[in-house]
Amino acid sequence: MSYAMDYYPIAARAQPNVRAAFIRRTYGHLAGAVLAFVALEAALLSLPGIENFVVNMTRVSWLLVLVAFMAVGWIAERLAQSEAGPGIQYLGLAIYIAAEAVIFLPLLYIAQHFFPGAITTAGILTLAIFGGLTMTVFVTRRDFSFLRPILCIGSWIALGVIVAAVVMGGFSLGLFFCFAMVALISGYILYYTSNVLHYYRVDRHVAASLALFASIATLFWYILQIVMATQSRD
Repeated sequence: MSYAMDYYPIAARAQPNVRAAFIRRTYGHLAGAVLAFVALEAALLSLPGIENFVVNMTRVSWLLVLVAFMAVGWIAERLAQSEAGPGIQYLGLAIYIAAEAVIFLPLLYIAQHFFPGAITTAGILTLAIFGGLTMTVFVTRRDFSFLRPILCIGSWIALGVIVAAVVMGGFSLGLFFCFAMVALISGYILYYTSNVLHYYRVDRHVAASLALFASIATLFWYILQIVMATQSRD
């Protein structure tokens, strides 16, 4: 490990050209992950009989789906951070993208068929928020690692609320929860972007892009629900 740390320093200690190359690779892979997710989702939604699959997904306990997704996400993250080589790291990223595409299916199917324009609107808002937060970190160069304990506590509270809603049945989380989650995920974007500038090793562009992609996907998930709720009130 010490050899790896010497050969692949963290971004803050790397030469400017090495650090710049790491940042370019990270955001290049992030863009590729987003495009892969969009393409995969479009392909899934266009499959004949996909509505039956979506209906069957909605019948499965959401708590079971959440646990399965968390397990897959944990495995994907471990693979993306593996020392075994780029192939294993890319496998982790691919697994996570595929898992996100599946878990998003019911929400995107409903949005596509009952809320025209909601997906596009949510996508634009997501990119605008992500871009603004990213620029904030890159311009200020501030270290947001101090957010970690706050984000951890917030995540456990959010998970507890979600589990309670599933177990109690019929307990709607509502718009307030969605806005609270947008704020929480915005904090994660600041945190992970700061880590890209300061703490990731310069050979960890795949793991960094996975962390950022996970944040963007979750942000999009809650913004889309807000947009759909707003449209349903019109």
